[in-house]
Amino acid sequence: MSETAQNPEAASDAEALYTALSDLIRVYQFRDRDRICCYDVSITQCHALDVLTENEAMSVNDLAAHLYLDKSTTSRVVDALERKGYVERKTAQHDARARTLHMTEAGATLQDKIKQDILREEATLAEGFDQETRASLIALLQRLTEAAKLRTPSDSSTGVDRC
Repeated sequence: MSETAQNPEAASDAEALYTALSDLIRVYQFRDRDRICCYDVSITQCHALDVLTENEAMSVNDLAAHLYLDKSTTSRVVDALERKGYVERKTAQHDARARTLHMTEAGATLQDKIKQDILREEATLAEGFDQETRASLIALLQRLTEAAKLRTPSDSSTGVDRC
């Protein structure tokens, strides 16, 4: 028997957490979609640019794992970014047969514009909370993210669970 089935309070809290996170994610997805599409990239392409900004060079498989997507979907995302001039594929230093993904200067500039736009909005949102609440909120979201990552099964080739 699960803990939530044994503990009605935990079940109620789980339901409230589910609703709160679902609402937050939905608001952010649609807000970001409307804003990011103005920059000629999709939300997924923007997430790929974020990941590539943090990693100097990576394979499509590694990017797929970071994005929780399968390799073919990630390849289509990268193909679109490459056509737009935001990402390029280069021969890997460790293996001439392998290719790694690299952000172009145009990609880095675009990603920075999008991030600065969103950070301005986040700063306005954060102003509505005192510093202690902001720090607690950030810590809580980081803990939730880490807990979710630990509970996300993945297969070795894509980082995506295939039930």
